[in-house]
Amino acid sequence: MMSGAAVEVVITPFGILAFDESGELVRHVKFPKDPRAVARKLITMMDGRPTKELTGLVKALMGQGFDTFYFENPELARTVGEELGVSTSAKAPLEAAERVRADMASFAEKIGFLEAGEDLDRWIHDVNMEITRALVRRSFEKRDLVVAQAINMIDDIDRILNLMASRIREWYNIHFPELNRLIDEHERFIKLVRELGHRDNFTVEKLTKLGMPKEKAKKVAEAAANSVGADLGEDDLSRIRDVCSIALELYSMRRALERYIDAVMDEIAPNLKAVAGALLGARLISLAGGLEKLAKLPSSTVQVLGAEKALFRALRTGGKPPKHGVIFQHYYVKGSKKWQRGKIARALAGKISIAARIDAFSGRYVGDELKADLDRRVKEIREKYPTPPRKPVRPRKVRRRGKRRAG
Repeated sequence: MMSGAAVEVVITPFGILAFDESGELVRHVKFPKDPRAVARKLITMMDGRPTKELTGLVKALMGQGFDTFYFENPELARTVGEELGVSTSAKAPLEAAERVRADMASFAEKIGFLEAGEDLDRWIHDVNMEITRALVRRSFEKRDLVVAQAINMIDDIDRILNLMASRIREWYNIHFPELNRLIDEHERFIKLVRELGHRDNFTVEKLTKLGMPKEKAKKVAEAAANSVGADLGEDDLSRIRDVCSIALELYSMRRALERYIDAVMDEIAPNLKAVAGALLGARLISLAGGLEKLAKLPSSTVQVLGAEKALFRALRTGGKPPKHGVIFQHYYVKGSKKWQRGKIARALAGKISIAARIDAFSGRYVGDELKADLDRRVKEIREKYPTPPRKPVRPRKVRRRGKRRAG
């Protein structure tokens, strides 16, 4: 082959074909008959990264004297040129590629990919299905990282709100200290301060308008009328109310994030959501580093996700390992008797693992079945262990008297 020759590289579902300027097939690489493996190779090249088959083909063609390579994918052309130090160019469509696409079966037979009686259309269908699954899974992987960040943001907001609520309570305590013990819920306390400001405004009428039950409103109004707190000026109260407004915006943002996570979990992990709930499912995805990583974890690891410090401490000191990590937040674990929680956590972790695997690798929806199975198992555990197990009675050690020495 003379120097200065060009070649068109055509990528197909059955192999990589190279044609010279006269249109003759000069070299090829045949793919294995494994749809999933071929799909991975095609996606890699679609992303502009050469596979070992493509690199080997280009090097072999360089050895034959070809020095210019044409591809339909501009990014792939650029990467091959940079990595192998050859002249590459992108052109779509390639003449050779159009000829191959017009009669794929004959080219598949020509390179020995098809045997007698084999159906190329079926093969192409299988490869395309694997490509679609992989691309959908990849898009979900990005979405699961988004939902992981959203649940982390909720955690950050909770920390900020706890700090702000404590500060607002201490600040307003100077003016109306009795309100602190009458209103336990932070958001309601902050809303009352923002809406009413001065304690003189804490009347039964105004409190009931804000949704407080009448009996409770009477107690708060009476406490306000007889408060021993200091009298603050309007400027002081305005600053407190401004901070309250910011805190209430954060509460609103938190609820919006919860709705967002709920919607995204429906999209990327409906089975996991059905079993664990949207927020707990998202938290597990975050702790594992992604949905696929969660799916690959054994259920025993899922059970203690979030309790790694306690687990390592138990391993180091020989103490009891934790029975559950963040899955304690699930109402089945949190709402059960202490002696039932370990077994329920194990059952829950098992169903979470199955749900995550189906979401990551299958896409079928079996969430209702998994949830029903979990419900039955939890019911069995609660019925079988209604009372705490008896602790084994250890026999008391009898001290033997030593034999007296003669003499």
